[in-house]
Amino acid sequence: MLRENVSDLLAFIAVAREGSFTRAAATLGVSQSALSHALRALEARMGVRLLSRTTRSVAPTAAGERLMHAIAPRFDEIESELAAIIETREKPAGTIRITTTDYAADTVLWPRLAKVLPNYPDIKVEMVVDYGLSDIVADRYDIGVRWGDQVAKDMIAVRVGPRARLAIVGSPAYLAKHPAPVRPKDLLNHNCIKLRLPTRGGLYAWELKKGKREIQVRVDGQLTFNGVYQMLNAAIDGAGLAFVPEDLAEPHVSAGRLRWVLEDWFPTFSGLHIFYPSRREYSRALSVVVDAIRNGG
Repeated sequence: MLRENVSDLLAFIAVAREGSFTRAAATLGVSQSALSHALRALEARMGVRLLSRTTRSVAPTAAGERLMHAIAPRFDEIESELAAIIETREKPAGTIRITTTDYAADTVLWPRLAKVLPNYPDIKVEMVVDYGLSDIVADRYDIGVRWGDQVAKDMIAVRVGPRARLAIVGSPAYLAKHPAPVRPKDLLNHNCIKLRLPTRGGLYAWELKKGKREIQVRVDGQLTFNGVYQMLNAAIDGAGLAFVPEDLAEPHVSAGRLRWVLEDWFPTFSGLHIFYPSRREYSRALSVVVDAIRNGG
């Protein structure tokens, strides 16, 4: 392999992943002109166009997609091996990237990591709040945290929280003006606070369960958020009904700021799980973070 091919191939992978010369250049720490020159040189040597460029976006061509799938995993393996060798030194070090939801970050991840990270100053943790079901391999995360039924089958997954219920809540002020629903279909007549999901085709349909009966209700309303805490706060302020984790709502129900709605239809989920690829060489830093999350810090 020509030596220049290695750096140019790394440049190609960065642009293909970022979909932007600007972001790829920032990631690699080079100028956009140098990056563009490297890609043109690679395409000239191969005799095929690898990237389709427009004024707004950059995307791999069919040949570029084939090359990306062929080489990117191999470069990732080399990078992982190098990181693992470097971290055989005494102190665990490195950056661990985690994709999670805001609820999991606040209730599980941070309380547990806060006990451990001060002992490992060379470990850096990046938490990305994302309600999409990110592919942690393709998106280069080390760990994911999701409800158990959202974890891909080829991952190592360990439950890190108890089985959990989602609850419908509304404020006394809202319910004084809008009589509480008695059946799930009555929710269609209410101002419901919706959750936007980036990878499930749009808005989350409320999944309700009573005994063996399961139903999905595609609610509507004035407000849409992409985070559970904003939904909860809007419900407390009387903006409508919200569907949120029961343990988040319970203190507000106890204090009289919220009331349960359709309580016999609250569904139970399998609890939060930490998951990561089954085929991976684990660094010492990753082991420290995983153990902290699994064992409660």
